[in-house]
Amino acid sequence: MREFSLPALYEFPADGNLTDLIRRNAAQHPDTPVIGRKDSTGHWQDITAARFLTEVREVARGLIASGVEPGDRVAVMSRTRYEWTLLDFAIWTSGAVTVPVYETSSASQVEWILADSGAVAVVVESQPHEAAVESVREGLPQLKHVWRIDGGGVRALVEAGSDVSEAVVDERSTAAGADAPATIVYTSGTTGRPKGCVLSHRSFFAECGNVVERLGPLFRTGHSSVLLFLPLAHVLGRLVEVGSVMAPIRLGHVPDVKHLTDDLQGFRPTLILGVPRVFEKVYNTARATAQAGGKGRVFDRAADVAVEYSKALDTPRGPSLKLRLTHRVFDRLVYGKLRAVLGGRATHAISGGAPLGERLGHFYRGLGFTVLEGYGLTESCAATAFNPWDRTKIGTVGQPLPGSTVRIADDGEVLLYGEHLFTGYWNNDAATAEAVSDGWFHTGDLGTLDSDGYLTITGRKKEIIVTAGGKNVAPAVIEDRVRADALVAECMVVGDERPFVGALITLDEEFLPRWAEQHHKAGRTAAELASDPDLLAAVQHAVDEGNAAVSKAESVRRFRILPGQFTEASGHLTPSLKLKRNVVAADFAADIEAIYSA
Repeated sequence: MREFSLPALYEFPADGNLTDLIRRNAAQHPDTPVIGRKDSTGHWQDITAARFLTEVREVARGLIASGVEPGDRVAVMSRTRYEWTLLDFAIWTSGAVTVPVYETSSASQVEWILADSGAVAVVVESQPHEAAVESVREGLPQLKHVWRIDGGGVRALVEAGSDVSEAVVDERSTAAGADAPATIVYTSGTTGRPKGCVLSHRSFFAECGNVVERLGPLFRTGHSSVLLFLPLAHVLGRLVEVGSVMAPIRLGHVPDVKHLTDDLQGFRPTLILGVPRVFEKVYNTARATAQAGGKGRVFDRAADVAVEYSKALDTPRGPSLKLRLTHRVFDRLVYGKLRAVLGGRATHAISGGAPLGERLGHFYRGLGFTVLEGYGLTESCAATAFNPWDRTKIGTVGQPLPGSTVRIADDGEVLLYGEHLFTGYWNNDAATAEAVSDGWFHTGDLGTLDSDGYLTITGRKKEIIVTAGGKNVAPAVIEDRVRADALVAECMVVGDERPFVGALITLDEEFLPRWAEQHHKAGRTAAELASDPDLLAAVQHAVDEGNAAVSKAESVRRFRILPGQFTEASGHLTPSLKLKRNVVAADFAADIEAIYSA
């Protein structure tokens, strides 16, 4: 057993709540922009701290006038947009508890979350969302109100609360103590019903306060800004939302990632929150564009130099003079253009959800854009470990959140302890007792700690594959490396009780046509390309890259390309894009069998 902890850097109010932040901002930074909101003309307009507090209180009055009581649950089902953050703080100001619902959720999922949480009201974004709620309304006897954002719902709330006094809002906004629930976030769950993780105001203070303090130079009031495009239904999005308000720094929202490049260049953030797939796509798209323009070799050389330069930064002597000069040339030719794609001002990103991979981590740091990898779960209020801005160790998910402890159990499982942890699963004491023992949360993830306290996640305890030969295989190690290839959308390793390890692979539908054009196969369907020798060789190369990270006994010997991609709609991915392995294994049992009967 091994453990590592860091002292807390942030002291939060003993019995305050998250509404303290917006009142403090309005008092101390009244004219500082805390929100950037895109108007109907496509221009970004600033909302000051004073104005944001006013708008939050106006919506909170409407909730109070509509009968929302302290401790009541109010759900929000919407894409990432300004109104999500407005509603979040308005719900807290009314003394209530926010229940996020993914905007992609099915009617049955909506029914389960609203019924299990006992939500008395829900704010949806659009007519399809409203229809999903109405289709299950009979099973939701506690639900009294449904407001729709694009149907004037926020305006209706403001109008409804016009007679509620400021004194009542003051009383409500201070009703919840630090240990009161702030939100119930339902884990997307790869099996079974989602469980509601209860996160208190204390959890967010301990989490966001220590993140902001440890990453201080990235959260400079009046200078820093962050553009949020991940779902606010996911706890990682909420970390950035609350952290931005806590700093405070300017926060922008992107409802549709199809416009992400334009929004990055218009908003020009200094900090970006993302997941590895986003950074993989930026790299793969840039490389493919360079190849299409006859500059593929230049790009590849620039990438190699960036990686070499980044690795040299970790050595005592640093980059050599020759390497620095070469790096400077490529900064003008390649790196500057890539930074411009990210808005031109961003120096760092926070990434979670899956490993980025060492080469890509070094590539980005080498071009002047450091991706700080972290690790966390809904139960840990997002990041429970992250790389510090000044001592990044690429290939790890960093050190523990200040004020918390990470322990590696004898069987390799990662255990967590700290005030940022959830208080339990809503209406599910049995699941809470199974997950928490003596204050330690058992993550189900496997990992290691080095001598400096940097954590590396090596796999998932329940996903370990045991081959017929008795070899234990952690799928994530191979899958993450294979998935980094531009051609590959998803990779699922199989082989439990089988003679060797195999893999099911889907192709990236965005990149496949580009690959086909580059290889003089334009016009051929995905089904035709799946058996093409050149494409099979390209996928084999991706598999070989994955195999390079493991022993021969753990390597993928055969793979099978599947039609289409795994999606949430197909039932193979959760809303947070985790693979539902049991569903994939059942739906593609014949393909798995074909791997071993070939």
